[in-house]
Amino acid sequence: MFLDPFHSSNQNTISISAEQASSFAKSVSNDFNPIHDVDSKRFCVPGDLLFALVLQRYGLNQEMSFNFSGMVSADTELLFPGAPGDEFEILDDRGKCYLQVSRSGESIDDLGVIEQLIRSYVFFSGQNFPYILQPLMEQKNVMINPQRPLAIYHAMSLKFDTLDLNEPGVELAETSLEVNGKRGDGEFNFRLMNGDQVVGSGVKKVILSGLREYRQDAMDTMVADYLRWASQA
Repeated sequence: MFLDPFHSSNQNTISISAEQASSFAKSVSNDFNPIHDVDSKRFCVPGDLLFALVLQRYGLNQEMSFNFSGMVSADTELLFPGAPGDEFEILDDRGKCYLQVSRSGESIDDLGVIEQLIRSYVFFSGQNFPYILQPLMEQKNVMINPQRPLAIYHAMSLKFDTLDLNEPGVELAETSLEVNGKRGDGEFNFRLMNGDQVVGSGVKKVILSGLREYRQDAMDTMVADYLRWASQA
């Protein structure tokens, strides 16, 4: 299975090394956020990798929601329940919750279809900065801290009209950013596709912290730094 290189498993326990997480971010999500670099002091496992592992292990339901409640460090042992119900959690060996999952409706376990959906979604998700967030921040005249840029992956949800899929994909729809003081709540709505047909919708939610007044020169530097990291990866 295509996620095998990006985690280690032992029955219901999964762990992800810094190298595995960084490789997934760069080679599958096209996400070059330095927080996923192996040597980052603030390293964390991409939330999209947890999402992908849940779909690969438990299948795709017609409606699913994912709420992230913690940042996963390298080599954390995560318990994936053996036979979960419609609502379940991904915990570490100390009982700390990192992801809450809710699912309902029909389900499929076609790994080929699920892989196509995962690849399309995580590639879309990995493009949040600069391609989606930068225009939103400029519009609202705010920006994240250039010295400690951080956008926290808060939640995402999917709702399919049908699971009769053979070419699933994701297309960006509307985006928004609500600013409340130094906090921003971003929503990236997307269409769920099957080929060129719309078969559902979804939304990704992120939290921005430490907002300050937008400065074009600082933003230009952030974008240039990001593109440089991407070209060197």
